[in-house]
Amino acid sequence: MRLMLAILLCKALRVVGKLLGKGSSLPGQMALKLCPDALGRVSLPRHIVAVTGSNGKTSTVEMIAAILEADGRKVLYNKEGSNQIEGVATLILSQCTLGGKVRGDVLLLESDERYARYTFHWFHPTHFVITNLYRDQLSRNGHPQWVYDAICPAIHPDTHLILNADDPLVSCFAQGHPQTQVTWFGLEQCSVSTLQHRGMYHDGLRCPQCGGAMEYTCYHYAHIGHYRCTSCGHHRRTPDVAGTALDLSAGVLTIDGSTDIPLAFRSIYNVYNILAAWTVCQLCGVDKAVMGGVIGNYILKNGRMVTFTLGGHRGTLLTSKHENSVAYDTNLAYIQAQQEPCEVMVLVDSISRKYFTGETSWLWDIDFDRLASPHIRRVWLCGKYCNDLALRLAFTGVDREKVVVEQDIRRSAQRLKEEGSLPLYVVTCFSDRDKLLELT
Repeated sequence: MRLMLAILLCKALRVVGKLLGKGSSLPGQMALKLCPDALGRVSLPRHIVAVTGSNGKTSTVEMIAAILEADGRKVLYNKEGSNQIEGVATLILSQCTLGGKVRGDVLLLESDERYARYTFHWFHPTHFVITNLYRDQLSRNGHPQWVYDAICPAIHPDTHLILNADDPLVSCFAQGHPQTQVTWFGLEQCSVSTLQHRGMYHDGLRCPQCGGAMEYTCYHYAHIGHYRCTSCGHHRRTPDVAGTALDLSAGVLTIDGSTDIPLAFRSIYNVYNILAAWTVCQLCGVDKAVMGGVIGNYILKNGRMVTFTLGGHRGTLLTSKHENSVAYDTNLAYIQAQQEPCEVMVLVDSISRKYFTGETSWLWDIDFDRLASPHIRRVWLCGKYCNDLALRLAFTGVDREKVVVEQDIRRSAQRLKEEGSLPLYVVTCFSDRDKLLELT
């Protein structure tokens, strides 16, 4: 009876929440108060796919859903991205019959890396994707090794792991896990690979297993690449699904030497998200032609990349999580690679949507020297933390004559409307992006 009441309560609150335009966590939160073990008492679909990691969760989930739906599966996933246990409870219970049966072929869950152990206390995924682990949101996540330790309790021996072979920390999740229950995805050495590490810090310098020195034969970005520990032998595994060729300038990824995928968003991040989604759907029995057809024509709907017009400027907003230097670095690398005369705005007005913090040390982990490229004509530093940004850029090779420091976002937008017509790239976080977009 408690389960039935919890389901009814969740459904009712979900309807009210949609009418009011509210979030998707409260219905699940209230339902779990009424029936704390509700997630352990419902009947779930045959396939339960979870995705976690520092970056790429939402985009990977979105692509997996699109592929599986194109293959005729009924996929249940939270389009709003609420990825802690309350949001997961809302999704599951709102899609239940009153008898507790979840209606769908695949339950697809984006899971917050810190809270996965709570979400999967009552049930476990059949397939668990771990995309990457980076320095991310210092105020809540500390160090990547701490996040690794937080994810470990969420991994069940029967769960099939889909792991990024090119991330030395993520690959440690395979240790002690049945090897028949591990599938690897990764990128072979290609046009984006470098022999030298680039970045303000190197988290791949030491082995995550023994602390020994790591050797890399190539880097794709940050600490992601082909590695081997000189002490214990911890090394990159041969991918089961591999990007065998990549041309970001042409926008083409080749998977397993046979399938060419056009890239709507020419970012190394997007490449790894595609490889993760491809691997999951292949394990679920989807034909390659279906996967290639969907991914090749798919435009992400999660707002990671938004185009807009501001005066005479053709704008592109690249969402970069604040407190996540790798997210910033990959988007700055994307701008650097365009090689067209442009202007760039870096907007930091609020650091976190959830935490009250003024911590800006993460700005010093970002490779802002990428903005020293000659085709970048002006760099706008905007928002409450514009002076923190200005101090950071003072320690780069960016010409100070190119830098415009303007705290007021509205005034910055107005000046841009009145001045010039070069393409404009905006790098900011979800918490700040609408502050500019609403002025276009």
